[in-house]
Amino acid sequence: MPSPSSAGVSARMSKQRRRDTAPEISVRKLLHARGLRYRVAWPIPGMKRRTVDIAFTRAKVAVFIDGCFWHSCPEHATRPAANDTWWAEKLAKNIARDVATNEHLHQAGWRIVRIWEHEDPSEAVDRIIEEVTRSLAEP
Repeated sequence: MPSPSSAGVSARMSKQRRRDTAPEISVRKLLHARGLRYRVAWPIPGMKRRTVDIAFTRAKVAVFIDGCFWHSCPEHATRPAANDTWWAEKLAKNIARDVATNEHLHQAGWRIVRIWEHEDPSEAVDRIIEEVTRSLAEP
């Protein structure tokens, strides 16, 4: 890992939350208000150190709420000017990890819903409920 470009950048990056982010909490509150119950930060079987942000274990629906920076959103992705090579590799690994996680869950019979942090939480909840309902309706 390269040294931070400044003390301010280092302080900001160290404060970045891994879970319970504002977009996650918004979606979880709306899901709960609509009567859905779920697991938070559910460990993915067979994948060390990986979790599902919101898991509907009975329906086998995994919800990930991805940050635009960390997961390279096609609309809002940015790259830091300092340590550009390191960051390019880091973000590419994040994308590859997301693809591997999706494939692993899909092979285990799970449905995956990925939501960008910039998406409207109400619309995201509608998509999640649709997927959970569809999954539970299947024999």
